[in-house]
Amino acid sequence: MKSNPQPTFPKMISRSRRLRRDATVPERILWGMLRGNRLAGLKFRRQHPIGPFVVDFYCHSVGLVVEVDGMSHDGRAEEDCKRTEYLQQQGLRVFRVTNDDVLEDLEAVVRGIALAAGVEFE
Repeated sequence: MKSNPQPTFPKMISRSRRLRRDATVPERILWGMLRGNRLAGLKFRRQHPIGPFVVDFYCHSVGLVVEVDGMSHDGRAEEDCKRTEYLQQQGLRVFRVTNDDVLEDLEAVVRGIALAAGVEFE
């Protein structure tokens, strides 16, 4: 089991709640595949605060963050790199997919997440 990342900033809790409520279509679709321990029994949380960030999906038991990048990430490569670096410094692995990946080949995305988590996908 991974150690807990740095403590969450209090304002991030309300932000994470808002993001869960306002999830994008690709996030909702992927959540349908990850929720309820559906992927190899792994427990994922959605819009989970970690330090100064809210990550799209997080599996504590394997230390995996899954980020779904849409148009809001265009032109933000430097910010995304800093975010990924921070998460990796917390001992987490980051798996990024695009909205289009989720919409066009959901099974491949789920297989990639399983591989990143080190589990078999059936």
